[in-house]
Amino acid sequence: MSSANQSIDAVKAAKYNKWIIVLSVVIPIAVAVLFGVRIPNVEPLSFLPPIYAATNALTACILIGAFLAIKKKNVQLHETLIKVAMGLSLLFLVMYVAYHMTSDSTKFGGEGFIKYGYYFILITHIILSIVVIPFVLITYVRGITNDIARHRKIAKITFPLWLYVAVTGVLVYILISPYYV
Repeated sequence: MSSANQSIDAVKAAKYNKWIIVLSVVIPIAVAVLFGVRIPNVEPLSFLPPIYAATNALTACILIGAFLAIKKKNVQLHETLIKVAMGLSLLFLVMYVAYHMTSDSTKFGGEGFIKYGYYFILITHIILSIVVIPFVLITYVRGITNDIARHRKIAKITFPLWLYVAVTGVLVYILISPYYV
């Protein structure tokens, strides 16, 4: 790539950096704030948890597909699948917030080892779901701005983090689902 193209791509990336920072801060804060908001006189959206768990499962499958696509050097399919995974993650977030704005949180009823396992999975899931936001956005921007070397480097971190968050989202649902009222 010529140095002129590299500088154009660097300018594009710099424009995105502000958005990456803003979204990486605003999304977790908005979710935390909305998590505490209850919409009065609205029927609980109790049908959503299995749907957003399925959305997480589909996200995990799409991420694996994107990984396999790029390993086969199918860049177009990889890019499409990543966009789908991002859309599914956003859809999950909207459903998750909507559910918690209309329903009380479910208490985990397990005891002993399973309780410690559940809380370990839940806590790591929550922490990494926040941590992964800037990684996903930075990785995506490096891909679309053609900064391929740096894209590959950070993708080696982003992919397992994002996959872990998607898979543990499903596990959290499976473990808590017997206790839904």
